[in-house]
Amino acid sequence: MTAIPHHAEEATPQGSASGSSFYAAMRILPQAQREAMFLIYQFCRQVDDIADSTAPRAERLAELAQWRKDIDALYAGAPPAKLTGYVESVKRFGMRKEDFLAIIDGMEMDVPQDIRAPDMATLDLYCDRVASAVGRLSVRVFGLPEDDGIALAHHLGRALQLSNILRDIDEDASIGRLYLPREVLLEAGITSTDPLAVAAHPSIPQACAPLVDKAQAYFVAADEIMARHPRRIVRAPRIMSKYYHAILDLVIARGFALPREPVKLGKAAKIGILLRYAII
Repeated sequence: MTAIPHHAEEATPQGSASGSSFYAAMRILPQAQREAMFLIYQFCRQVDDIADSTAPRAERLAELAQWRKDIDALYAGAPPAKLTGYVESVKRFGMRKEDFLAIIDGMEMDVPQDIRAPDMATLDLYCDRVASAVGRLSVRVFGLPEDDGIALAHHLGRALQLSNILRDIDEDASIGRLYLPREVLLEAGITSTDPLAVAAHPSIPQACAPLVDKAQAYFVAADEIMARHPRRIVRAPRIMSKYYHAILDLVIARGFALPREPVKLGKAAKIGILLRYAII
């Protein structure tokens, strides 16, 4: 699944797909699929750049509104110059306008004000828009049947996004964001919604535990879906799943108590996953 989370692993907003888990997973695809996936990636990076920029909020909202108009124009048969390259892939793979727009909506959730301790329903909506919607575009490119494709996008997109949220607590707090939902914070006895205060709270391990369980359950559900389909169809989403599950395992092994060292999947582990699921 090519969910492009709010901080794509090893692909900074200023960087490129090259060297990222996304790039490694997508380069194994046939040319038409690979090109379509990089177009999806390119779109996600551009709107994510807007959401994460330091430009005034009104300016960022205006830029995202323009992207909505551009997507509308693409599907109306009059794409702007920056989207002319999308026409063939959108038609070939049946990518849906509503999923592109959902991604923009998700990016916009970070713009009017920084997300801080959303309720669980809002967090799930955020995950659906910024991750599972990317998956819904992607499964059409991979060629999965409709029902299982949508289900895989649902489960794997959320698994990847929750893994990123659990990994990036400190990085998010440093820019004023807090994605841990208020229900788990209150259950752990954390009443603050200040990102830095929550990140330093001694009860944060208890707050993270329910999200770990959710992410693990989503990975299991995604694996069950992928197991029903030929390996060639699910190679790319399976590689993404294994990368991010490995990251979650590292986060769990490190723990959530301070001090928290940054977690990164090593090159050898990535190569091992790629060899196992792309080649062998």
